[in-house]
Amino acid sequence: MKVYTELDVWKESRILVKDIYTMTMSFPKEETYGLTNQLRRCAVSIPSNIAEGCGRRTAADTIQFLHISRGSLYELETQIYIALDLNYIESEEFEAINKRIISCKKLINGFINYFKK
Repeated sequence: MKVYTELDVWKESRILVKDIYTMTMSFPKEETYGLTNQLRRCAVSIPSNIAEGCGRRTAADTIQFLHISRGSLYELETQIYIALDLNYIESEEFEAINKRIISCKKLINGFINYFKK
C-alpha cells in the first residue's frame, strides 16, 4: 500500500480543510467558538483519521478510522448547509465546497471498499 501522504483521498481532504479555513475567515466574530470552530475541527478530523487509520496494523482497524473520517464528512456537509442557511456563505461557495465533499466521499468509500477485500 502507498504511504498515506500519497493517497488521493488524503490529498483531497487536505484541500477541503484549506477551503473550510478560508471560508470561515469571513464568518462573524461571535461564531469563533461556535460554527467556525466546529467546521474547522470537523474538517481537520477527515485527513487526520485517514492518516491514523493507515497507521493501524489490521484492515479492520483501518476501516474503523476510515468510517470515522467518512462520518466527519457527513457532519461537515450538514454544517455547511447551516452556514448557508445563516447566510454566512453564498450559494456559489456552498456548491464549490459541497462538490469537494462529494468527491471526498467517493474517494473514501472506494478506499473502504479496497480494505474490505
